[in-house]
Amino acid sequence: MVNMDTDLHTRRPAHPTERVVTGRLVRLMEGYAREVRVGQPVLVAVLTAAGVVGLLLRVLRALLSSGGGGAKRSFKDLKKGPEFLVTPVRVRDAADRLVEVELHGHLPQSALHPGDHVQLTLRAQRDADLPPRIERIVNLTTGQLLTPRTATLWSHLGPALLIQALVGALLVLTVAACSALT
Repeated sequence: MVNMDTDLHTRRPAHPTERVVTGRLVRLMEGYAREVRVGQPVLVAVLTAAGVVGLLLRVLRALLSSGGGGAKRSFKDLKKGPEFLVTPVRVRDAADRLVEVELHGHLPQSALHPGDHVQLTLRAQRDADLPPRIERIVNLTTGQLLTPRTATLWSHLGPALLIQALVGALLVLTVAACSALT
């Protein structure tokens, strides 16, 4: 009689605990999108500071009777956060273990191929159930140093909104300092 429990048992890839893993790239799995979380207190602070400048600009436009103004994103759109590509990667390490890690962001399509000898620098994720994410890849086969880049909270908010928030915060601090002195 065949024991079904042992015949069907396939080992799942392990999550490495080391910071640096060297091995052979086995497979790049199908990627999927994951959303960056946007903290509501940070978003409220940035939008409040930017709102001060926005209010002043509206008053100036009304006084000068000029139209214009850029497209504005809603609080709901900003809170949703940017999405980035997550690609599960399987590597056979030096101890011949199959390990799984995650690649966040994009790399050139020709940068990695199954069978490449790679050295991965890893960082643990906040969720302990998720495999560590790749910070840096040294493709020892081609000699390439690769650093995946993902969207961040600051790139999601955009330079225009951040500059407006900075000016608004400086304006509020200036008014507060002047009123404290008088």
